Amino acid sequence: MSRGHSWCSEHGDRSSPYAAILGVSIEAEDGAPPILVMPFANDVVGRPGFLHGGAISGLLEVAAIAALYHALNAEGGDGASARIKPVNVTVDFMRGGRDKPTRAAGVVTRLGTRVANVEATAWQDERDKPIAAARMNYLIVRD
Repeated sequence: MSRGHSWCSEHGDRSSPYAAILGVSIEAEDGAPPILVMPFANDVVGRPGFLHGGAISGLLEVAAIAALYHALNAEGGDGASARIKPVNVTVDFMRGGRDKPTRAAGVVTRLGTRVANVEATAWQDERDKPIAAARMNYLIVRD
């Protein structure tokens, strides 16, 4: 398992400037979809001691995109050349994110030629107790 790789250094031009602000890093097992980690820091604070909802939403979106690129590469295509455009994002907040690292992972539920559906979940202590979940639809432009 590799730990602590910066999302931006791993994904170059595909990386999100927002992921860099959030301090997102990657925890991934060989061949498995990546798990992203966002440390608790002043840049992600909402009310004192809690994560800002926008930071949680941003982490979920980056996790969904990472899962989608992973799925595109796994299908044998060149995921690096594909452009992904969000069509719809729905986020459900389930509990407040506290002052500790937050992890997120995405699952591609449908991967078509031009459209993908992805679900992402964010958690802190236990994966089966999420703090937020998202459903996203993406347009895929393949070169």
